[in-house]
Amino acid sequence: MLRKIRISIAAVMIIMATALFLDISGFVHLYLGWVAKIQFLPALLALNVGVLAVLVVLTFLFGRVYCSVICPLGIMQDVFAWFGKKNKKNRYSFSPEKKWLRYTILALFCLCLIIGVPLVVTILDPYSSFGMIVTSLFQPLVVLANNGLAAIESHYESYLFYDRELWLKGLMPIIVSVLTLIVLAILAWRNGRTYCNTICPVGTILSFFARFSIFRIRIDEQKCIGCNLCARNCKAAAIDVKNHTIDYSRCVDCFDCIDKCKHDAINFTHQLSRPQSQEVPQTDESRRSFLLGSALAISAAAIAQTQKKVDGGLAVIEDKQEPTRQTPVLPVNSLSQRNLARHCTACQLCVSKCPYNVLRPSNDLANIMQPKMSFERGYCRPECTRCGDVCPTGAIMPFKQEEKASIHVGHAVWIEQNCLPVADGVECGNCARHCPVGAIQMIQHPTDPTSGKIPIVDASVCIGCGACENLCPARPFSAIYVEGYEQQIID
Repeated sequence: MLRKIRISIAAVMIIMATALFLDISGFVHLYLGWVAKIQFLPALLALNVGVLAVLVVLTFLFGRVYCSVICPLGIMQDVFAWFGKKNKKNRYSFSPEKKWLRYTILALFCLCLIIGVPLVVTILDPYSSFGMIVTSLFQPLVVLANNGLAAIESHYESYLFYDRELWLKGLMPIIVSVLTLIVLAILAWRNGRTYCNTICPVGTILSFFARFSIFRIRIDEQKCIGCNLCARNCKAAAIDVKNHTIDYSRCVDCFDCIDKCKHDAINFTHQLSRPQSQEVPQTDESRRSFLLGSALAISAAAIAQTQKKVDGGLAVIEDKQEPTRQTPVLPVNSLSQRNLARHCTACQLCVSKCPYNVLRPSNDLANIMQPKMSFERGYCRPECTRCGDVCPTGAIMPFKQEEKASIHVGHAVWIEQNCLPVADGVECGNCARHCPVGAIQMIQHPTDPTSGKIPIVDASVCIGCGACENLCPARPFSAIYVEGYEQQIID
């Protein structure tokens, strides 16, 4: 029964976590945003004391159930391990804890987290790795499926689904995601929870508390016949049948051993309780406690309709290219490059949720895979607060719609040789017409009276939303682009 409860909760949890990253409607985060916020590292970086306290207490009570039913990467490894067991049953064996490796990786992780090395943090943090894999590899497939349904429905004059733009936001996230997924799949296929119990820093941190858990799996030496069936089904390689001991720092409470034991020699009980005698079997009351403390539910997500783009049969327009910026444009209310480097785990949740394709992973080595703003596909709309709403770590602080116009993330810079009034002698003014804060004015060229009017930017008013850069008709490089601020200015 315990194993069935664990599998049911884990299935619900990984479905919700996956839906959070794959959602293209824009509404799922309203119901499931808490799934990201209850993950260990996001809660730690956001200083969410309540969530951290609950996770620590849960570990003190039941051991590393976080790794079994809350962490989506851990659940994904169980899926790979299940396929591995289909080919070869009873494939695992006990192995001693590799403390030197676990603590070395934990120390490296903490160091990279403090000094700001996002790639290492993303690969080692289980939640961020899961988000990167789902966003980079599976979200494009969801968009393709959505567009296929939209094409079929439009043929029958039904418009429940609308075309979404498919944009692969960078080669680096795809490469890292593929490599990470392959390594995780091989490790889980061959050895179960090797990553969780040897590499994962979150698992190492929780292991300090799990050693002293109150409810734990225990071996009844009087009933155990030494068949080794429990150890051969332990994904954590934590059961030493010879000495009748279990390494609770690595046990993830999957309860497979209880399910496999044919002699009722393994039970999930209070650590101070005495082994049950063979003559008087007793009911394991901890099962009821575990069931009462493990309730989760799924909320339904609505599919939002988005406006379908049509080109009216016009000629293909050359795609815009991103300009070379001296300073990257950071997401709104990420405060500074230093704050982003210290708090962002590059989980890609904000990137996957940006409805206007403004956020993309950075390729710069200093802040690789952390989000930055880019305006080839859209601009940061004044009414949108999505990135601040979904960020679970505090790298992007929440903000209200009315506060957005007072946050300056950068300023527009005019490039004369790209501007159509100068290059072609035609009137334009597109940047000034679409500036939401009125930071751009059109004036007569001071040295060329034959030229059309040119833009002049008031940098003190410009908020760096990128509307001018995105809507500039010049191709492939806009005649006006946004330079970011290392420290954002808030009026």
